[in-house]
Amino acid sequence: MADEQLFEDLPEQTRPQGEGRGAVRLRVPERQQIGMQVTALDDLVADDHLVRAVWAFVEGLDLSALHDVIKAREGEPGHPPAAPELMLALWLWATIDGVGSARQLDRLCRDHVAYRWLCGGVSMNYRSLSNFRIAHMAVLEQLLAQGVASMAAAGLVSLDTLAQDGLRIRAGAGTGSFRRSLRLDELHAAAQARVERLRAEVETDPTAGDRRRRAAQERGARERAERIAAAQERMKELKAERERREKTNKKEVAKQKEPRASTTDADARVMKMADGGWRPAYNMQIISTPQHQVIVAVDIDTSGSDRGLAQQGIETVRAEGYQPANYLVDGGFTKKDDIEWAHAKNIRMWCPAGKNKHGTEEYAPRKADGVGVADWRQRMQSEDGKSFYRLRAEHECINAHARRMGLRQLSLRGKIKARIHLLWFAVVHNMMRFFALGAQALVAA
Repeated sequence: MADEQLFEDLPEQTRPQGEGRGAVRLRVPERQQIGMQVTALDDLVADDHLVRAVWAFVEGLDLSALHDVIKAREGEPGHPPAAPELMLALWLWATIDGVGSARQLDRLCRDHVAYRWLCGGVSMNYRSLSNFRIAHMAVLEQLLAQGVASMAAAGLVSLDTLAQDGLRIRAGAGTGSFRRSLRLDELHAAAQARVERLRAEVETDPTAGDRRRRAAQERGARERAERIAAAQERMKELKAERERREKTNKKEVAKQKEPRASTTDADARVMKMADGGWRPAYNMQIISTPQHQVIVAVDIDTSGSDRGLAQQGIETVRAEGYQPANYLVDGGFTKKDDIEWAHAKNIRMWCPAGKNKHGTEEYAPRKADGVGVADWRQRMQSEDGKSFYRLRAEHECINAHARRMGLRQLSLRGKIKARIHLLWFAVVHNMMRFFALGAQALVAA
């Protein structure tokens, strides 16, 4: 009787009956439920997470050069900046993640647990991240050189055999921003006139708000005029290069149109890409130890061809104190003068011969061959030489890693910033190789 009075106001409930089966039971999200979670930020990242290894790597670096330039000191006014170790670790982890935008990295520092773990409660903004990324090229070069030296001293890599290859990366220049010399002169004159007009308006306008708006317009016009002026300087270099090529190949140069320069990225140049298309790009040169896939040095070139860049690469590694005995490149680098020059430096260049128009044997001796070229022909046609040259293919793994880490199109403009972007990748790649080679050494031991 008591039960009937207690539940007499409830509507009668019927259980749905399936044909041979009961009703579906599911776990559905309940976002309005209030709950309490008490946990440390360190508990959100697994002990074996790669981000912990990146932070440990950064903690072991000597970053005194970055600390010396900090103006915030004890006993003096000023807001303290984020620690250089934190900024470096964030960009290293972002490069691994394929993140190439400071704004995107700023968002990840708030939303992604790995980036939040690195920050440890330190607030970030995209301006500070962007400025740090491009402000320390010398430090990145030092980190790259020190990393290679430490791995060589530990016996993890051998610098006796090096390989060089070019990687063409899409530049930040617009495809429609390339102009010829006459059009650049017209654009520069118009931009200068606009700068002067806006500057006069800013000085005479009494309204403060409108004056700030016009000042921003004047700054934008001034920056555009500077970019056009840089394109004009680049045009002078292209014309000088064209004149040099006319001395050796006048007929081919005569068929080409007048060179053009970009008004958004003057250093970029239209090149033939891997897919056969033509786009503004940079020719990034990477020198590595092919057997261990460790990057030794990097460089940026704005020509669309690798021919003749082997000597430049060898000079770069020799300036770093390395003296390789073998230097492997692909057929795009093949140049007899470079082979002879390298032979005089006790370096054997390994590269395939290009097809000749006469249809003769590629490695047949020639009367005009020097000592170095004759030795190169003999090495490349032997079975041992062919087997050794296959080692160059290992370098292609580095190019694949570069693509995976987002090195497809640059968000930075200019040759210097493009080099900085490449240096970030090189440092990160070598860090990952250091982890892998160190683990292999432990297993072998």
